[in-house]
Parts: sequence; structure tokens; C-alpha cells
Amino acid sequence: MKKKDIIIRDIISLRGPSIWTYPPAIEAWIDIGEFEDYPSNKLPGFVDRLKAWLPSLVEHRCNYGEHGGFLRRLDEGTWLGHVLEHVALELMTLGGLPDGFGRTRETTTRGVYKLAISNWQDDITRLALDKGIELILAAVEDKPFDMADTIDTLRRRVDRKYLGPSTAAIVNAAEARGIPHIRLLDDGNLVQLGYGAAMRRIWTAETDQTSAIAETISRDKDLTKELISSVGVPVPEGREVDNADDAWDAAEDIGVPVVVKPTDGNHGRGVFIDLTTKEEVAKAYAIAVEEGSGVLVERSIQGIEHRLLVVGGKLVAANRSDLITVIGDGKSTVQQLIDSQVNIDPRRGTTELHPLSIIRIDTAAKIELERLGLNADSVPAKEREVLIQRNANHAFDCTDEVHPDTAQVAALAARVVGLDIAGIDLVCQDISKPLGPQGGAIVEVNAGPSLLMHIKPGIGKPRPVGQAIVNNLFGDGPSGRVPLVGVSGTHGRNAVAKMVAHLIYLSGQHAGLACKDGIYLGRRHVQKTSAANWEGGRRLLLNRSVQAAVIENGAPVILGEGLAYDRCSVGIVTNIAPDDEGLSRWDVQPTGGEYYTTPRSIYRTQVDVVLPTGHAVLNAEDELVADFAELCDGEVIFFAVDPANPTLATHLAAGKRGVTVVDKRVVLRAGNDEIRLSRLVDAPYIGKAKQAKNIANVLASIAAGWAMGLSKEVLTTGMKTFGLELADPAALLPQLAKKSQPAKKPATARK
Repeated sequence: MKKKDIIIRDIISLRGPSIWTYPPAIEAWIDIGEFEDYPSNKLPGFVDRLKAWLPSLVEHRCNYGEHGGFLRRLDEGTWLGHVLEHVALELMTLGGLPDGFGRTRETTTRGVYKLAISNWQDDITRLALDKGIELILAAVEDKPFDMADTIDTLRRRVDRKYLGPSTAAIVNAAEARGIPHIRLLDDGNLVQLGYGAAMRRIWTAETDQTSAIAETISRDKDLTKELISSVGVPVPEGREVDNADDAWDAAEDIGVPVVVKPTDGNHGRGVFIDLTTKEEVAKAYAIAVEEGSGVLVERSIQGIEHRLLVVGGKLVAANRSDLITVIGDGKSTVQQLIDSQVNIDPRRGTTELHPLSIIRIDTAAKIELERLGLNADSVPAKEREVLIQRNANHAFDCTDEVHPDTAQVAALAARVVGLDIAGIDLVCQDISKPLGPQGGAIVEVNAGPSLLMHIKPGIGKPRPVGQAIVNNLFGDGPSGRVPLVGVSGTHGRNAVAKMVAHLIYLSGQHAGLACKDGIYLGRRHVQKTSAANWEGGRRLLLNRSVQAAVIENGAPVILGEGLAYDRCSVGIVTNIAPDDEGLSRWDVQPTGGEYYTTPRSIYRTQVDVVLPTGHAVLNAEDELVADFAELCDGEVIFFAVDPANPTLATHLAAGKRGVTVVDKRVVLRAGNDEIRLSRLVDAPYIGKAKQAKNIANVLASIAAGWAMGLSKEVLTTGMKTFGLELADPAALLPQLAKKSQPAKKPATARK
């Protein structure tokens, strides 16, 4: 490396909860070399140049927790690994991403830091890190740096790779309800909401409830009109035409002005309104026929175009379009007036992040200008108003103005076509009045409508359209989750995971198991290579047949990949021992507080992700594991082979739950009450040797089953059958079904 340089020695993509944070993150190992001797306050001019290039760093509170906190750290002196964290995060924010998480920690190697930052998408985060290093070195060396080009590059990458605004609105609404999501395409908008059998899928503003037949109908404008008009929805009269002459014949039959548009176009392409002459109709036909498979000529409805969003049969948002005009100054051309009076609006742009689009002189605009005797290069007289577009962006929110009758008509149109989410285009003079008396009509029904105009209207308040879609998918109750058990710890993980899956199977649910022996779906061993990793766990969560999932996670998974799930119903930690496999690579130290990775900081991750309604199953006989109880958001169930274990005894004395051994039987305890299960000798997995580690594994598994509400009969039968090669394990299910009541919690038990 150069004498003074910053290099990235390694990058680890943590695709789920890790020792750093819950959402995906990137952990980069940064070597700042000789900059270790030069904190920010010892680099002449560095801080001033950085502040000038990125003034928005003032918003970073850093560990001072106050506005301008990071700038204070720069002035006092901080190291360039830490500076890179903040610069990369700010570059991503300026590129259009949400605010993110960042941490920088030193390693045991001088000058090498572990930097963790939110990872919305791998390519974007890595680009931000690379550009961040370029910017920092330019500031150190007092060299030029093209900030505008950097932000533009990041914005283009975000636009291509990150979720579109419609999809992001739905995903954010799901997260607000605690519903997990999985992005199924790394740079697309196909997203799964929820896990396993509880999942739903969306693709932008379409869902797995959006009928392919309904979508096909909506693309056929003539068929859509025929269907919705048959139930009384007002539509403009008109017909499909075969050529330009036929189009004019239709226009004369209907009466001008008319609309000419493709039969199956979208996004307004090839649509021409208020045409009055044969020449205009012929020009419009020539363009419309190229945009679709046919052309419609319809009566032009007088009024303003509106877009109404219907979700699940209810109106949830509405926007109104507007005329686009410019005012002549006697000096500027029409194109110059558009650029200086219209396109200068910061709300207008070329990306999906802009609520308004750039106005261009397209064919429709040319027709409007020709009517006025103008073209793009014409110079209108001073104060002359020039119409550019009759129906431009739907910029104005008018949800609260929509008349109830009109809302019902829009919902009826969506229902007749068969769409769960529909964008209804209608034209009328006054949206606050019924359509019929004013001659208004519905002109299109669109599948997969853009949500941006409702999320970020040009004028008016945003509408919670993402929330409406999520509520329509999941109703008021379901969280999109299936029972999910995460099993971690140094030893015993595999046996515990397999026994828990065995218990779930005996309860009659279709269990998925990802462990070091592979993947099991029910009793089928569908993958025989190790699946105790992120990919194995994710494979279960993508499977619609999985009603409950059990996922084994070792320390290398937590450190090198992240957990496959965001939260779990039950989190088990078996034990923590110093002989964990493969931890030397991760710079793991026995102790060291928050600045170093320790076994405790690794395995606490499994407890951190337990849902508030869930349970942590912890080994009371392992001091490090027992200490995790205070970190759990849900209930804690301890297990201990020794019933006199002090941690277990204190826990039970508080009326809480635990699993132990009494009189050589497995016992469920809550306070002073207990439920006795099978004898140890009846458990094949424990065997005659009765090794303490095997007994502990059984206790952990039984505790997990108890946490999941499995019945006493299932828990007992599971003990007696786990470890046996059953000829037909399914034969046990009918008799267990008759005894399916869950093991009761004694009255003194908490929760």
C-alpha cells in the first residue's frame, strides 16, 4: 500500500441480523495504514474541505447524540476509518436512500478497523465506500473532487438497483406492522412479504391476488369499456378503428372533439385528446397504432383528468391533473419557456423519485402548438399564454374532495374488471359531484398503477397507500409469520434443531428444518449438504409449504452471513464454549467489551431477535448464556439438568418457567407447579449412558416445544421416539391428534 492510503482488505455481506444490527449490513475491514498516526485534526485543511463538500454531515449526531455531533468529533480529532463510515452513509443518503446505521470498531491489528454500515443493496453500498475513500483522500491531499458527478452516479445506481417508490412504500408499511420481507430479485421489485405458508408476494403495485385475466382485460381498453358499461359505469362512446380514414369516420359519427388512443397502451403513450380535424385525427392514428395492437376513437369528455386509486374495493387516494402552460416574454422560444418556467421545478425529474416528470414537446404537444400556429422554436408574444399539455402529471391530491357516489363507481369498475389494486382514470369537471349529471366518465382502468403520485404529490398531503395494500393482503390480524425456531450455541445445536423439528412434525404441522445435515421438509431429506447457513434458512422461508421452521445457526453464520430471518418465535442458545469452530478469522477475543467481538457478543444475536411475543430458551447452567435473559424482549424459559441450579431456582421463584430433571424424569415447572413428562430411560437419544450433554439437549428441545404450545402428549412422544428409526412415524399422528391440547401453564406462571 502507499505510504498514506486507505484500502479495503475484506468485505463481508451480512444479509440478516448480525452482531452489529438487525437489518442487512456490510462489514468492511479498513486498513488506514500510516493515517493511524494522523487523526482528522492533524490533517491540515482536511476538516474544512470535508465540511465544504458535505455540509449535510451536520445532521450526523454521532456518539454525542446531538446535532453537529460528528463535526465536533472531526474538530476534536477522529480516525479516517470512522470518517469513512459517515461519508459513505451520507453519500448513500444524497443518492436517494433512507438514513442508515453505521459503526466503526478497531481490531487487534494496528490501523485496521471493522466498519459496518447499512446495506440497502450490495452494489450501491460498495460504490459508496469506494467513492467515500476517493473523497477523503482528495480532502487530505487538497485535490479537486467532483461531488456533483459522484452524487449523480450514486443516484443512477440507486434508481437501477434499489426498490422503486411504489414497492418501497408497501415494504415500509409491512415493516411498520412487523411483517418481514424478502427481496426476490436483487435489482427488481419482486418482494415476498412474510415467511413460509404465511407469505404474500408483490411486484410493484401488483400482488399475488392480482388476476392475470383481470390484468389482460384492463389492457384491452375496448373490452374494459364494454364490461364496466354493462353495469352502469359511465364511459365515453366510441369504437375500435382499422385505419386513418375509418378513424375520421368514427370521429364524425361520434362528433368532435374526439380522443384517439391505443386499445392496449399504457402510461399515456399514444393518447391524443380534443382532436377536431381530419388531419389531427390522421396524425394521431399513425402514432397510436405504433403504441398498441389497435386504435380506439372516443368522444372527448370535457373536464379534468383524475386518477383514483382503489385497493380491495375501496377508494384510498385520488389525484387531479392540470394544464401545462407557459407565458411568453417576447424573447424566449417555446422550448426555452418550458425549461425556465416548468422544468425548473425541483419536483420534476427523470427518476421515480420525482413526483413530476420533465415536460417535453412530444407529438401531442406539437399538435397543441400547431393549433396555435406555433412550434418549439417559435417566440410567443409577451404575456401570451401557450398551452403545452392538456392533461399533464397528476400533481394535486384531491382525495378528500371525491364524491361518495364517484368513489363507489370507481370501486365498481375495479371489481368488474377483477383487480385488487386499480388505477381508475376518469374525466369530469368537478370531482366533488357525481359523474352522471356533469357528463363525466371513466376512460381507463389500469392494473399495477404507480403509487408515487399519492405517496409524494406535487401539492397536497401524502396518502398511506402502502398501508392500505398491506392491510388488504394481511387483514387486521396476521403478521405474515410462521412459528420459527432459531438454534444457536457452541455444542448440541444440531441435535436440538432436529428434535424440535421432530416435535413440530408430531404436532401435525409441516416443519422445515435447515441444519448441518441438510434440509428436511417433514420427513423428506431434500438436501444432504450442510444447510446451517443463510442460504439454507432462506430456502425454508421461501417455501409456501413450510408451516413452521427450525434453523440451526453457528457462530460463523452470525459473523459471516447474518441470520436468515429478522425475528424468531423461539431462540435457543445451548451453551458457549471456547472451542468454537473457525472463529480465529473473525478476530474474536475472549473478552474486550463493546470494541471487540467476543463469544458473548456473537451468541446474544440469537436472543436479540426474539419477538416480544416469543421466547428465549437458555441454558441456566452456562453463566454466559444465562446472562442473556435480561436482553430478551419476550419470555425466558431456562433449562438445567440440575434442579437445584441457583439461576433456575431464582427464575422459578419469580413464577417463571423452566425445564429440568426430577426423580429421573423431565419436568416442566412454573413457579411451584410442575408437569411431569417421560423418564430419562425412555428417551432413546439419552440412552443408558445418560450423558449430561444429551440430557441438556433434550431439555432445550422440550422447552422450545413448550414455548410453542405443543401438547404434553406430543412432548412425551417426541422424547420416546427421537433417535429411533421409525418404520412409519406418520402412524403416530392420528393418536396425537386426539390429544392435541397444549401443555398447560400452571396458574402461577407469568404470561
